[in-house]
Amino acid sequence: MRRKLAAGNWKMNGTQASLSELTTLAAHHPSAACDILICPPATLITPASQTAGPIAIGAQDCHTADKGAHTGDISASMLKDAGASAVILGHSERREDHGESEDLVRAKARSVMEAGLLAIVCVGESLAERDAQNTLDIIGGQLAGSIPDGATGHNLVVAYEPIWAIGTGKVPTLDQIGEVHDFIRARLERRFGQGVGRSVRLLYGGSVKPGNAADIFAVSNVDGALVGGASLTAADFSPIVRALEAAS
Repeated sequence: MRRKLAAGNWKMNGTQASLSELTTLAAHHPSAACDILICPPATLITPASQTAGPIAIGAQDCHTADKGAHTGDISASMLKDAGASAVILGHSERREDHGESEDLVRAKARSVMEAGLLAIVCVGESLAERDAQNTLDIIGGQLAGSIPDGATGHNLVVAYEPIWAIGTGKVPTLDQIGEVHDFIRARLERRFGQGVGRSVRLLYGGSVKPGNAADIFAVSNVDGALVGGASLTAADFSPIVRALEAAS
């Protein structure tokens, strides 16, 4: 059985004062029936890891190299040393705002895996690509290009985040979510074998809220969620975690 995962991406939000939300969230879920992961800004990783209790802490990006002359960058080993256990990679905002290619995302994922951390690789199509009925071609290309060899259910999570649904309030139909998640599962099984392919957790991300979480978690091959804005407060994120626990 794949253990469900509720992951929160705080993006460029949060200060020391925000750590109280983690304390509250941990108090609500002292022994959750699913894994809970929060990825705050890099400035908060260490204090978050010291105060989050049973909640795992992750990062939002890393460099491909382990160390070196890369001013302003942070390596996967540094993130691990700071208290992170996972790293989000290839988020559409990184791909678009920073021009990250499939090759770069794959190199970062390899670095994360070599550091002993969990790589959460994001894939997703634009609205134009969805309207042109190219969704599965786009997702297939991103999976092939962004995931390194050697992936397992222990070091890889794949998050499907349709770009047009992130922060917009728009959500694909349940059938659309199921189609993509079933496709991702089949591609992983074909590439890595049935055992590994079935062990990798698949998350859905894009305007997940307490009101729609239960329906999304009932969809085939949805093992949890990667949540943006709704993960910033315990009041919003806790109901999503409870919905996932109920589906576990």
